[in-house]
Amino acid sequence: MKKTNLSDYNPAAVPDGAPYTIAVVAAEWNPEVTDALLKGAVDTLLQHGVKEENLIVRRVPGTYELTCAANLLADITDAVICIGCVIQGETRHFEFICQAVSQGLSNVSINTGKPIIFSVLTTDTMEQALDRAGGKHGNKGVEGAITALKMCKFADECA
Repeated sequence: MKKTNLSDYNPAAVPDGAPYTIAVVAAEWNPEVTDALLKGAVDTLLQHGVKEENLIVRRVPGTYELTCAANLLADITDAVICIGCVIQGETRHFEFICQAVSQGLSNVSINTGKPIIFSVLTTDTMEQALDRAGGKHGNKGVEGAITALKMCKFADECA
C-alpha cells in the first residue's frame, strides 16, 4: 500500500530539542496554508523538547523574503525552518520565486554552516497545498521540525 501521510515518523528517532534554539519563519502569503504549516512545526518542536524561550517565531510578507529572514536569524539560532507556499499561476512568476528561494536558502545554509530547512510548498493547486498542510498527505511543517532537530544533532556530532 502506498504511503499517503508523508509526515509519519518514529518519535523515538528524534533528538531531544532541549539544547537548541530554533527559529521558524513563515510567509504571510497563502495564510490558510502557512498558518497550518507553522502550527505543525511549532507544536512538533515543543513536543520534542525545544523550550518556548528558545523558539523564535517570525512572519515575513512572502516566500521570497524567507532567504533574507533566514540569513538574519542564522546567527542567533541553531537552525531556521522556512515555511512558505507558492502555487502555480498563469505566469512564470512561480518559476522565478521557487528557483530564487531554493537557491537562496541553500546559499544561506552553506554560508552560515547552519541548518536552513526548506519547508516551502511548491504546488500546482491550492488543494495540493492544503493536502500537505495538515491534509491527507501530512504537514510539511512537522517534517521541517523533525529535520531541524536531526540536523542540529548532526551539527553537534560534527563539531
